[in-house]
Amino acid sequence: MIKLKGMSYLAASIAACVSLSACSSAPTSGGSNSQTAIAETQAAVQEMQLSDTIAAHAAAFPTCVANLQDRARSEGLSEVTIQDTVASLQFVPKVIELDQAQPEFSQTFNNYFTKRATDWRVNEGRRLLKKHRVLLDKLAQEYGVPPQYILSFWGLETNYGSYKGKMSVLDSLATLACEPRRSGYFTTELMQALKLKEKYGFDKSTMVGSWAGAMGHTQFMPSAYAKYAIDGDGDGKADLWNSTEDALTSAANFLQHLGWQRNERWGREVLLPRNFSYENLGAKQAQPLSRWAAESVMQTNGQPLPAIEMKAALYLPSGHTGPAFLGYENFNVIMRWNRSEFYAITVGHLADRINGGEPLKVAPPEQPRLSREQIKQLQTKLNESGFDVGKPDGVLGRNSAAGIQAFQRSQKMIADGFPSPEVFSALGISL
Repeated sequence: MIKLKGMSYLAASIAACVSLSACSSAPTSGGSNSQTAIAETQAAVQEMQLSDTIAAHAAAFPTCVANLQDRARSEGLSEVTIQDTVASLQFVPKVIELDQAQPEFSQTFNNYFTKRATDWRVNEGRRLLKKHRVLLDKLAQEYGVPPQYILSFWGLETNYGSYKGKMSVLDSLATLACEPRRSGYFTTELMQALKLKEKYGFDKSTMVGSWAGAMGHTQFMPSAYAKYAIDGDGDGKADLWNSTEDALTSAANFLQHLGWQRNERWGREVLLPRNFSYENLGAKQAQPLSRWAAESVMQTNGQPLPAIEMKAALYLPSGHTGPAFLGYENFNVIMRWNRSEFYAITVGHLADRINGGEPLKVAPPEQPRLSREQIKQLQTKLNESGFDVGKPDGVLGRNSAAGIQAFQRSQKMIADGFPSPEVFSALGISL
């Protein structure tokens, strides 16, 4: 039985306010209270819906586990594993809650970056660079990935192994495998995790990780673990939880297979000229460094960029008022590890700092966090103004950035594609 919090308040709210539109038409003298009531009612409704979803999945879980046992047999897993492990898999309500949770507010680059590229991570990375220098140099020679990048991934994923997650990987994956939305993907991951358990003799209690099933020092999903994990210490098994050598070797192997370019950096922070056109932004507008150099884009030390034909894309994670970055092919490789531009920039910069580099020349500015509703309003207004960004969904993707950029040009604003307060104001939206 799953207890639903706030039911008495929900009933009272619905009784007093038959519809949200009726609430919104309340007298303006109680406007703030009315808005608070609407928000609380919405939150209570969402909580009820989530609780109903969790209860339904919990009820269906035993049948799903029986089906998973059949799938495990078809995958060639032993009857011992099926009876001792698969049959005893547990439903985890928290996994459904986290899987279905959508952040109410977007994250700013300043908030993301400053919490991750910390002085502690820089200093700890430099200490570990010295400690593991022999191993890391060996990996650089064999896989082509310099030591500072391997350390940067390690630092961002698990704080250099100090936090690998505490949730049962098998139970989490089973819970997600029994959720219809992405059942196929997580069933495959669960089967891979069970095969790893069987192959290496891992105990279920030691197979812990994130709520979505990522494991070990480098947070590999089971399929990546099965495909790219390496026995770096020669003990006969690839143990990404307990062996630093295995984990770092596996990270280097994974990056090589993702396409890491030997002897190339990830990218760099750059300085833009005052009259910069902002015409070519993002991954789809990459152009040779020689072209960026011709547009007077400079290194942060004031020196010209090398006028070579290496392709680079320009990223402005905080808009034109924040730092600017050129990302090379290895930036794209980092994005194959984690599909986040914020993540890729942070990995690259942290690697530079670990290797003795300087902090950013232009610090990320503090900017307001935008709610999903505010972003939907922005997208709706852009569509209404003739700048097609697709269906308003509260998520700032490439279509939204292109629409903002086109709108900015129409208003003679700096066309950086960034949802600044000035863009909201020009569209008549209050923040």
